[in-house]
Amino acid sequence: MSDNGNPKDNENQELLILKHAVDNANEAFVTIDENHKVLIFNEAAKEIFGYSRGEVVGRDLDIIMSPNCSRNHREAVRRYLESKAPRRIMHSTEITAHRKTGEEFPASISFSVTRVDGKYFFTAIVRDMTETQALQERILQSERLAALGQLVAEITHEIKNPLMMIGGFAQQLTRKRYDQEDLRKLNIIADEVERLERLLADLGEFYLPKSMVSGPVGVKELIHEVNALIKDDCEGKGIQTRILLDERADLVVGDIGKLKQVLLNLVKNGIEAMESGGTLLIETRLVGREVEIIVSDTGCGISDADKEKIFSPFFTTKRHGTGLGLCISKRIIEDHEGGSFTVETAQEEGTEVKVSLPHYVAETAR
Repeated sequence: MSDNGNPKDNENQELLILKHAVDNANEAFVTIDENHKVLIFNEAAKEIFGYSRGEVVGRDLDIIMSPNCSRNHREAVRRYLESKAPRRIMHSTEITAHRKTGEEFPASISFSVTRVDGKYFFTAIVRDMTETQALQERILQSERLAALGQLVAEITHEIKNPLMMIGGFAQQLTRKRYDQEDLRKLNIIADEVERLERLLADLGEFYLPKSMVSGPVGVKELIHEVNALIKDDCEGKGIQTRILLDERADLVVGDIGKLKQVLLNLVKNGIEAMESGGTLLIETRLVGREVEIIVSDTGCGISDADKEKIFSPFFTTKRHGTGLGLCISKRIIEDHEGGSFTVETAQEEGTEVKVSLPHYVAETAR
């Protein structure tokens, strides 16, 4: 004959197991009684809503709800107690919830009801959908970019050849004898065709990103190579170039070709921002396991009104810019695992762009 033990002990054990299960769940469990008083507020609820148990348990549920949600919830509880007809019970719905800080967040919520000793208890299981919603947005954005990329490829294919012909003929005609006004118009045509060709190239780069080949990249060598390419341009415009290298920040993990493209774009932006001369600083730092490459200038900077637009495609403050260089650079860095790209700027105070990439060490290769 088997010994099942004391039924009371078994019941206590089940309750203890249930309590631990609820406390360790990823979703918030919030249980109230018929009077809207909170009885259960688990660990996940604390994390999601930002309240401690002491601030919530034993108090009215209103404390964690907006006034509108509170009214609707009270009405739903009252209606159920009167009719016993479930409307939202055992169903999931999406709502906008509020944290203690006042921050709104998307949430999925499902309800259940339990009757114990003639009294009803209502439990809401709440899941914070912030990350899920952000992931869905990224997926939709990727799908939109893929479709737009295909369109860009088709448009580029149709436009590129006629543009090359127009530009080539315009260049040929500028070598013949024309009066100054006709020659001026031909030069405008040639310049605009060149600008459109650059735009098509940038569009292809932005909407049709190529795969990257990551490996160890020598930061010092990369910076000196880029500096050699801009040296004459800087000297001609009265711009002083300073390079400050942290010898510990020797290697990063990345695609050398893509990183060179980004760095060259950043220093060119700095040069173009200093029409009356100034200082271009390229600096490296080792911060924890990250290497920071900072490019700063003493140029015109960007106004507060334009700061929010700097990563928008086609927005530019340059006379001949395509408005895609900074977008492309940011995307390239963020496509590197662990990469980040930030810009600090103020009008008439210059601009600082910081690129962070994982430091390449022996462990990285293993």
